[in-house]
This record gives sequence, structure tokens and C-alpha cells, in this order.
Amino acid sequence: MTKIDRYILILFLRTVLVCFLSIGGIFVVFHAFTSLDDLVRQGQTDGGLIRVMVRYYGPYMLLLFDWTGTIIVLMSLLFTTGWLRRTGELTATLSAGISHGRILRPMLIASLLIILVQVVNREFILPGYRDSLAMKTDEIDNETPQPMLPCDDRVNGILIEGVSILPRSKKILKPSFRLEGDFQGFGDLIVAESAQWTEATAEHPCGYFVNKIVRPEKIDTLASTGTTDRTILYTHHDQEWLASKQCFIATTINAELLQADQSTSRLVSLPELAARVKNPAVHSSASVQVLLHERLVRPPLDYALILLGLPIVINRKNRNLFVMIGVAIGTVLFFFMIKSVSGGLGGAGYLLSPSMAAWVPLLVLGPVAYVRLRDIQTI
Repeated sequence: MTKIDRYILILFLRTVLVCFLSIGGIFVVFHAFTSLDDLVRQGQTDGGLIRVMVRYYGPYMLLLFDWTGTIIVLMSLLFTTGWLRRTGELTATLSAGISHGRILRPMLIASLLIILVQVVNREFILPGYRDSLAMKTDEIDNETPQPMLPCDDRVNGILIEGVSILPRSKKILKPSFRLEGDFQGFGDLIVAESAQWTEATAEHPCGYFVNKIVRPEKIDTLASTGTTDRTILYTHHDQEWLASKQCFIATTINAELLQADQSTSRLVSLPELAARVKNPAVHSSASVQVLLHERLVRPPLDYALILLGLPIVINRKNRNLFVMIGVAIGTVLFFFMIKSVSGGLGGAGYLLSPSMAAWVPLLVLGPVAYVRLRDIQTI
């Protein structure tokens, strides 16, 4: 790496940082202004206002980076090139016989690394904060019940319902499990005070500990039952690890699938999303399948968006910086229009399959982006 490479790289990364901090600062200021009372009240009991704001807005900064990182990189590419052109440094470098492609190489490599950082953030960091991103400012310390979405376990024949759910605790309040299968002695309904989701252990598969059962009244006298090859309903009658008026219901319908706010489903990692689609117990809509394929294709598609902006950066017309920004905004809007239309068609099951809907934008824009990358090598 030469001195001019380091100079351009530092200038570019500084521009990326300033743009991101500006957008993040605007978000924090406007949101904190409307929620300041809740934040101050939490700060009085939890180590100060700054600590509370870091806890609450930290995950949002990670989410904001995931949402805007690629657009910020594209705009920073424009600002950096515009600055080099305005100061005459770009002209002086070109006069030395160095091509535009060689000048832009440090920024293009840095852009690729930023996209890879986005992938790490999206797959390994954000999934751990999805509950924090769903809470309001008055729920930082105190978890409040959220509306619950009924879900049908199609494998075991159980419809899971409830009054509300505690997302972080993974606990259903006043649940009711409608038994659609033939579970001798249990009737068609199990009603209780609460149900706690738990992962699989040596004693039982994944499912819910159902506590303080109201119906059926004589639950302790009923033996565990299920299908011929596996047990679904475990009771205190023959399971010593269960207490009286308690049973265990085996199911792969976890607490996240029961949340009415399904926006958190977009924050799960790629393996979790794939497992959800492959789960035979739950119906996966076409939109969820589109989302799965979009996650796979997003890194190369994001980089294609940056490459699509190269003719805006490198042009012989010496456009004004604000004109370049306007053209860049139009390019971004065109990019997201193709992506949205394709995803909408795939999610609706019209003309495109879910997999094809996710890959169409890359198949259309990828070759164009590659041609533009090749063009700047000769300018």
C-alpha cells in the first residue's frame, strides 16, 4: 500500500464514520427527545442516564449500521472522490498516469470489508439483541406482557394460544393448548396459569413446562401419551421430574414464533431462519422463504449497488457534487424498486418462486455492476 493509498483510505473511512455518526446522532436525538422522561427515570435507579442510553440505543446503532451501511459507503465514495477532485488531487494523480480504477482500489476494497463486517453483525451480533430491539424505553428493566399470536403445531396436532407472552422470559401467560390429535383422557383442551419454553435436555425434548393446570382437573392421574414413536404430553403420573399440576408439552413451536410483533423474525441468524423454514411443525409463508434467500444473496447484491455508483463517481462531464448525489439517490431508488418488486412477487407467489424472487435483482444488476467495474479500469 502506497502513501496515496493510505491517504485516500483514511479520507474514505473518516467520511464513512462521520456519515454514520451523523445519521445515528439524529436518530438518538429525536428519539430521546420524545422518551426523555422514561430514560431519566430509568437512569435514577440504574447507574445514570448515560449508561441507560448506551444499553438502549447501542443495539439500535448496530441495527442502523445493518440498514444503512451500504448506502453510507456509496455516499462516502461520492464525497471522497468529490473532495479529491475539488482540491485538484485527483487531477494531479491522473496526470501521473494512474488510472481511476487504481485510485478507487483502496475504497473498493474497504467497501467490501465493510460489507463483510455487516454480515458478521447481522449473523452473530444482532440476533442476540432482537428482544432489546423490540422493547420500549419504559421496558428496559421491567418486562411487560406483549400480544400473542396463536400458532398451530401441524406435526403434533396442537394449537398454542394464550392471553399474552413475555418475549425475553419466553413465558406464556394463561396459555391454552387445543389438542387436535387423539390424546386419551386429556380431552380437547389444556388450560393453565403459565407455560415456560425450554430447550431439549436429556430428560425431554424442546417444548413447554405448563404450570398450575386448570383443565383437565385430574391431570396428575393421566399417564403420559403421544404417538407410537414418541411422547408428546408428559405428566406427573409417570415422570418424577414434573411437579403436581404440571405437565410438559413437546413441540418445536418456540416462543419467538408466538410473538405478534414478527419484525424480530428478520433479526434471527441465517441458520435459525433456515431451521424455521425446514421445521415441518410450522407453516412457512412464501415471504419467509424469500427472506431466507435474500439473506444469502444480500452481500453480493450490496456490493453490486456500490459498483453501480462508479459511473457517477468517474465521469468526463465533471458534474457538480450535488448533481452526483441526486443521481446516486436515483440509482439507489431504482435498485430498491427492483428488489421490492421482485420480493413482492415472490412473497405473493405470483410469477416468481421465492428463491428466484431473491436472485432476480442480482441476476439483473450483477452483470451491469461488473461491466461498470471493468470500464473504470481503462478510464
